[in-house]
Amino acid sequence: MNTSTTTIVPAAATYVTSGVSATAPIVFVVDDDASIRESLELLIEGAGWRAATFATSKEFLARPRAAAPSCLVLDMSLPAVDGVDLQKRLATDRPDMPVIVISGCNDVRLSVQAMKAGAVEFLTKPVCDALMVDALHQALERSRRALDRGAKLTCLHQSYTSLTRRERQVMMLVASGLLNKQIGAQLGISEITVKAHRGQVMRKMNAESLPALVHMAASLGLTAAFA
Repeated sequence: MNTSTTTIVPAAATYVTSGVSATAPIVFVVDDDASIRESLELLIEGAGWRAATFATSKEFLARPRAAAPSCLVLDMSLPAVDGVDLQKRLATDRPDMPVIVISGCNDVRLSVQAMKAGAVEFLTKPVCDALMVDALHQALERSRRALDRGAKLTCLHQSYTSLTRRERQVMMLVASGLLNKQIGAQLGISEITVKAHRGQVMRKMNAESLPALVHMAASLGLTAAFA
């Protein structure tokens, strides 16, 4: 295992894209030490990701959210808004963004505080390249899964909104386990009509089976109350 630490090369904060695909995952770095920002940029881009670095929390928060998988490497000691405060804000505003905390001191109390605030990893400076790359891989994979879940849920909501009010009622009752005859009796419609609505629901929701439809209803948080 490579146990070298990041090279310290003085440089100003910057946003680097040279030689890296615009669709690649992006790693945000917030650290007031320019040499640390530069060394992390080199490491991040060397691993095939994009890097966006900032000297302050304010600069980072002003940047639009990334559509691609992303994570944040955060120094605990920052001017104005420190790492802990930024973590707390992200927990509310961007809960799907994994945070890797870095610190100049190996403080157990600080480490526990960072992890309780939601950090996925706590690393001590000077940061070992191998440990950082491994932490970034895990954080970006977590972000990718979160984005996938979000995209699927958005698609699911769009499909659900395409249903008529009656189709939503039928979907909920089907998902709750009622038979077509029981649904018809509850809604005051014929069993044939229930079957027709059920077929439309399955088609519009792209549900291949009843268990799939039940899972969709659970993901949408549907209840027995009619929409």
